[in-house]
Amino acid sequence: MFVMLTVYMHPSCTSCRKTKKWLCANNIEFRERHLFRETPTYEELLHLLSLTTEGIDEILATRSQSFKQLVENVEEWPLSKVVELLVKEPRLLRRPIVTDGKRLVVGYNPSALKNIAKKYRRACVS
Repeated sequence: MFVMLTVYMHPSCTSCRKTKKWLCANNIEFRERHLFRETPTYEELLHLLSLTTEGIDEILATRSQSFKQLVENVEEWPLSKVVELLVKEPRLLRRPIVTDGKRLVVGYNPSALKNIAKKYRRACVS
C-alpha cells in the first residue's frame, strides 16, 4: 500500500510546513499528499487507524473549528460512521499525518520523524 514515506498535509498548516522543512533538511524522500485534494480513502483511513496507539483520538482534530461545529457527539458513533465522516470532511483530521505503512507520526514531532524516516534518506550525489 505505501511504498515510500507518505505525508498527508495542507500547505497553510504550520505543523505541516515544519514537518516538510524537517524532512527536506534531513534529505528524506517522501510523497506529499494534499489532505483536501487527495483525501485518504476509507480503506486508507482504516489502515492509518490500525497504526495508531490511541485509536480515533490520535487522528481526530478535536480542537478544530470543523469539529466544534459538529452538532452530534462523534465520539459516540460507530467507527465506520466516523471514518465515513473523515473521508467527507478531511478538515477533521489532525495534520500532518506521516506514515510508511507500518508506523505513524501525527503532528510535528522531530524525534518520531527521525525514527520513521531512517530508511528514506536520499543518497548524496557527488
